[in-house]
Amino acid sequence: MSRNVLVLADVRDGKLRNVSLESLAAARKVAEGGSVTAAVFGSFAKDLVDPLAEHGADKVLVVTNHELDQYTTDGYFAAFKKVIEHINPDVIFTGHTAVGKDLSPRIAARLGLGLVSDVTRVELEEGRIVFTRPIYAGKAFVKKVFKEGTVFATLRPNNIEKGEADSGRKANVEELRVDVPADLLRTIVKDVVKKSTDGVDLSEARIIVSGGRGVKSADGFKPLEELASLLGGAVGASRGACDSGYCDYALQIGQTGKVVTPDLYIACGISGAIQHLAGMSNSKVIVAINKDPEAPIFQVADYGIVGDLFEVVPLLTEEFKKLLAQN
Repeated sequence: MSRNVLVLADVRDGKLRNVSLESLAAARKVAEGGSVTAAVFGSFAKDLVDPLAEHGADKVLVVTNHELDQYTTDGYFAAFKKVIEHINPDVIFTGHTAVGKDLSPRIAARLGLGLVSDVTRVELEEGRIVFTRPIYAGKAFVKKVFKEGTVFATLRPNNIEKGEADSGRKANVEELRVDVPADLLRTIVKDVVKKSTDGVDLSEARIIVSGGRGVKSADGFKPLEELASLLGGAVGASRGACDSGYCDYALQIGQTGKVVTPDLYIACGISGAIQHLAGMSNSKVIVAINKDPEAPIFQVADYGIVGDLFEVVPLLTEEFKKLLAQN
C-alpha cells in the first residue's frame, strides 16, 4: 500500500535538527513506494533542500516567508495548515520537540485528525503502521494503530536511525506562498536569548553528562562540562540541581523537563527520583556515579560507580583523554 507522507522540517538557527532527518527515515519506511514530501519554512528554506533530498525527500515544499524564520504558534499554524491542505497526505510526521508538541495538537484538533505523540518506534505489520510510545513515565510501552483517516505522529528525537545521506539524490522543489498577516500574529519574536549551553543540543545529544544535587554548587558543574566537551556531548541536570540554583532550568531532564534518549547517559550525584528517571531511563547505556550505594539510580544503571563524583569524574576525563589521543 503506497502512501503519501509529509514531514515538517524542524529548524533551529537556520539549520536542520536531526529529528527532521529521522522523520524522513520513518517516512521512507511507511511510504512503501509512495511519495515523501518535506516542508520547510523561513527565508532560508531553499538552503535546506539538498540535505532533505539526500535523506529521503522526493519533494521539498519551501515556504520562504521571513515571518516564519522564528517559530510562532500562529505563523506556523497558518503555514502548516495550508501545506497539509495542499499536499493532502496520508501520513504526517513532526518531531516531538518544543515546536512539534505545541503545533501538532493544534493542527490535529483543527483538522479533526487523530494524533500519536512521543513515538519511539515506527513499524509496518500486515500493511498497517504501528507506533510504539512510552506510558507511565517510561515504565511501559503501548502500540497504537490508526483504524482510518490520516495518520499523524510526533517522533521522539534519537530513537529512529536517520540513515546515511545519498549525496547524489535530488528532489523536486515547489514554492508555496503563505501570507501571514500582521494582525494574525498574536506574538512576535524580537530576540532570542539562549540560556542553554553552547554546542550540542541537549534533546538530540548522543552523550549527556548530567549533574544532581551532589554537585553542590554551580562550580561543581565544571568537571561535568569538561567531560561532556571532551566527549562531544551535552550537560544536563536534575530538577534538584536546577531548584538549588546550580544551573539553568534549560538543562533540566525529567518529567517536568526534557526527555532524552542518548547513547550514553552519565549521571553524577543524581539520586534517581522517579521524576528524573522519566526523562532519561530509555537511554541506551546509563552510567551512575554516586556516593550512596543504595541510591535508586543504580537500579536503572547499566554501570555503577560508588564514589565521590569530584574524584571519579576527573579520573574518567583523564582516561578518555588517553583513549582519544591513541585514536
